[in-house]
Amino acid sequence: MKLIILDRDGVINHDSDAYIKSPDEWQPIEGSLEAIARLNCAGYTVAIATNQSGISRGYFDLQTLSAIHRKMDDMLYQIGGRVDGVFFCPHGPGDKCLCRKPLPGLLEDIAERFSADLSGVHFVGDSMNDLRCAKKACALPVLVKTGKGERTLLEKDANGFANVPVFTNLSEVVDALLDKELETWVR
Repeated sequence: MKLIILDRDGVINHDSDAYIKSPDEWQPIEGSLEAIARLNCAGYTVAIATNQSGISRGYFDLQTLSAIHRKMDDMLYQIGGRVDGVFFCPHGPGDKCLCRKPLPGLLEDIAERFSADLSGVHFVGDSMNDLRCAKKACALPVLVKTGKGERTLLEKDANGFANVPVFTNLSEVVDALLDKELETWVR
């Protein structure tokens, strides 16, 4: 199975420091949904691993999160794409859970659900927490400049991620992946 894991906010959709709290606030980054559809056409299983601490903070509830994901699914369906699984952490930073990135719990859940070895799986994210999570789960971190990516780019080398491939956006990652260019990147 060909599996890829994506962060949501800042990779698939525009992020907000005030959180994405409603379907109306969820707006895809240009080309991201088409990139997911291209992955689907190439036989990839696409999973999302996302921290959603807005739930524990009381900014939105599980019903609203489901409505946001329905919007994403509907928009993907219209262009022939799909996400095969959304894995989220509803906890806040102080909740001491095992699923909040940078801990590897979400990625381990994805590996279990899809019976996958993460050692060859790319995890595309925009934050240092995403890169750390990938490393802890033995996945292959990939950084995009969208969302918090530009900030993360400034600190990645000092945090031991100098060799992580960096792309402008998810569409560019998918271009490289489908052209087999990502296979040449080392951890």
